[in-house]
Amino acid sequence: MEIVFLVLLIVLMALALGMGFPVAFALPGSAILSIGAAALCGWLLAGDASAYFAQGGPVEWLTAGVTNFRGVYWEVERDTLIAIPLFVFMGIMLQRSKIAEDLLVCMAQLFGPLPGGLGISVVFVGALLAATTGIVGATVVAMGLISLPAMMRNNYSNPLATGTIAASGTLGQIIPPSIVLIILADQLASAVDQASTGRKAYFKETTGEFSMPSEFDAVSTSAGDMFMGAFVPGLVLVAVYMIFIFLVALARPKLAPPVHYEGRYDGVFAMRVLFTLVPPLTLIFVVLGSIITGIATVNQAGAIGAVGATIMAGTRLRQGRRGASLPAILASGSVAVMLTIALVAPINIKSIHTDTDRLAVTLATVAAVVFAVSLVWAGWRTYKIEDTLRSVMIETAKTTSLVFIILLGAAMLTAAFRAFGGEELVKDFLLDLPGGFWMQFFIVMAVIFILGFFLDFIEIAVVVVPIVAPILLLDPEANVTAVWLGVMIGLNIQTSFLTPPFGFALFYLRGVAPPSVKTIQMYKGVAAFIALQLLVLVIVANSPKLVNYLPTRVSLLSDTAPPPVNPRLQYCIEEKLLPEYAARKDALLAAIASARGLDLSYLPAAMRKDLLAAYDRAERTFELVAEIDRTAAEVEKADPGYRPLHQEVRALQRQIAKQEAAIKREEADIGRLQRLEEPDAARISELQADVERLRAAIETERASIPEQWEAEHAAFRKLQKAEDAARKAYRTNVDQAYAPVVEVLAVIDDTDALAALEPLLRELRGQVEADAPEINVERLGEASSTISAVEGTSDIRREVSQARRALRAKTPEPAKAVEHMDTAIAKLTVELEWRRRAVEKLGPGLHAYRSAIADSIGLRQQRTLPRDRALEVADCSAAHRDVSLHF
Repeated sequence: MEIVFLVLLIVLMALALGMGFPVAFALPGSAILSIGAAALCGWLLAGDASAYFAQGGPVEWLTAGVTNFRGVYWEVERDTLIAIPLFVFMGIMLQRSKIAEDLLVCMAQLFGPLPGGLGISVVFVGALLAATTGIVGATVVAMGLISLPAMMRNNYSNPLATGTIAASGTLGQIIPPSIVLIILADQLASAVDQASTGRKAYFKETTGEFSMPSEFDAVSTSAGDMFMGAFVPGLVLVAVYMIFIFLVALARPKLAPPVHYEGRYDGVFAMRVLFTLVPPLTLIFVVLGSIITGIATVNQAGAIGAVGATIMAGTRLRQGRRGASLPAILASGSVAVMLTIALVAPINIKSIHTDTDRLAVTLATVAAVVFAVSLVWAGWRTYKIEDTLRSVMIETAKTTSLVFIILLGAAMLTAAFRAFGGEELVKDFLLDLPGGFWMQFFIVMAVIFILGFFLDFIEIAVVVVPIVAPILLLDPEANVTAVWLGVMIGLNIQTSFLTPPFGFALFYLRGVAPPSVKTIQMYKGVAAFIALQLLVLVIVANSPKLVNYLPTRVSLLSDTAPPPVNPRLQYCIEEKLLPEYAARKDALLAAIASARGLDLSYLPAAMRKDLLAAYDRAERTFELVAEIDRTAAEVEKADPGYRPLHQEVRALQRQIAKQEAAIKREEADIGRLQRLEEPDAARISELQADVERLRAAIETERASIPEQWEAEHAAFRKLQKAEDAARKAYRTNVDQAYAPVVEVLAVIDDTDALAALEPLLRELRGQVEADAPEINVERLGEASSTISAVEGTSDIRREVSQARRALRAKTPEPAKAVEHMDTAIAKLTVELEWRRRAVEKLGPGLHAYRSAIADSIGLRQQRTLPRDRALEVADCSAAHRDVSLHF
């Protein structure tokens, strides 16, 4: 019966949308009605309101709805959606300030004389508007009103002109900052959590191990990662558009003739181009640059964009009048002052000691006040001129409210879909398809493409993505990243905006196009651009590095980059580093031999022993690298013969697991029916027959597992474990080969700090002897903290602590405390003696040795990856790695 109410849910939603009900009400309304109908029928017909639910019941559905509501509005950790109203405000403010018109006119004059120059200028402006406004409807309408008449006057082909405008207007879906990408990031974050849980369960089921290595886990995403991931594909799409228009103009000049500028290309024109381009380019650089460089989060960048758009609008709305640019000049100047102060004299309000600090704080405060004044001034202009600010605020509130109410409605719909077993049906359908991940991916993308004819991007992102994304991200063979999947979906949704007859961009353009432009011409025009978008979709699908490289690179080069010891980085670090050992073997062995030649006789015995053991381990590294190469080669050799068997058996086991789950559901139904006052014997018999049929099918599936599976699987697992053991041995070895060197150098380098402790200890010794115990307890506590800051002083600190303990006893023992202080001074003297000798004799050689092995044997122990290594690892990590044979 669950399938009946699942169909009812889908039919109700389709009818509501088809009859013109707002999406915000159609989604939750269909969920509420279908859930209510299922609960009522279950209560009336089966005596249990949960009888016709595949998962849970009406109470669990309501609980899930409350949880989703809290997740959107109350969870502090889920702050991605805060960026939506900020970027919406930025886009609408820029659109209302007529910057689009200025850009289109200026770029048309600049590129017009080129073959297809007017069309290229439309694409260029579309890209700029996408990176500043990101609003498809506004962009298409603005370019349709301004560019289409100009293109028609200059004898551009109607299909080419309309296709160019419609395609350029949709760039806001994929070029960041994009509302689509923010919503996709939010939905994919939840999908990654589900996929991660599924992978861990699958790993435990197939291997019997409770803990799955993190390198096999699904890779999460954020709005910032989505922005960076979409950046390069967006530029590729823009370049493909421009090249296509240019080639068409060269091949058939009559379709896109050059448009000669009637004015002069002089200094005045250059200044006009400069003043037209600099504001939006600056805003793009500040907003996206702050995200890419890690200076700001997406939410902070959205706030920067909203403020910048307000200042730009305040300047543009008074263009041609006296003092029009003053707010922008004041804001730019104050920001420049604050940046200069941050670079020259970084400010720390909690640590102001010198006159320079006070001057920096004063200047920064003045600059901040000036910036605030410029912002208020620009905001006042937008408020007074054409009531711009009020209209922008109202539109922002409307758009944001629409997005959030659809999010909640979609969450209710998705919860109902899962309650009726829809998610399991979709999962079973996709997993049963031949062709593995790529067939599943193709089907999902085709469904999204078709849904794009009828639904807006928000509905697709919040209804379809939560259902299909966990299934696609679960697959360990494809092992795609959430960023790549999100960008692919974004590109697909953008393509559906152009597809006749329902493409939204076509409706927007049809509304402003003159009657002489036929609808069929618009359809012909967008066909070529749809093909280009599909081409880019194929390129990105086959080149995941276009998406993954930039966010991975930024992550590895940021101040918060993961250390090289991070388990997720090990595979790629070793892929790049291990082959280098053979080429660098002689140099590394020479460095080790040189370090062995250093005199260690005066070092403490334990330290000397650790250093000598570290040299031995450094030499053993080459042996362990050879072992990794040997075991990896054996795994690679066995892979082609074992992989088909592995895939066949895992498919059979998935089928068995699905049938076992069906048996559990059937048995639950039998139990529920048997508890009724008047059990339906016929139905019970039918279900029992189904259970027997499923059990027979399971036995058949188990019998079809090849006889050689157990032996070949065990042999391959043995090879994998040998490789894993070799890699673990290598990692442990290099850590232990490098760490003692760092520890000894840290001790030696702190010699001056240790020498500074001698007068302190001698003074304390006299005070312990002369002053009251309670006073000295506090002094010794402070001294203990000071000593602990110096490397290698644990023995000295222990004596000082014992002296303090002697004074804190019920009966203070000053004489005993003095003895401990004398011992501490004696230990310090001995320590200083060998350290001072080591500074001169051992330090330079040991520093040279550490430098020689730091980027190889000592790489894992560095705080962050060196830049060249980080770039190599980013390139490796950007590719999708098949890890299915580990499951």
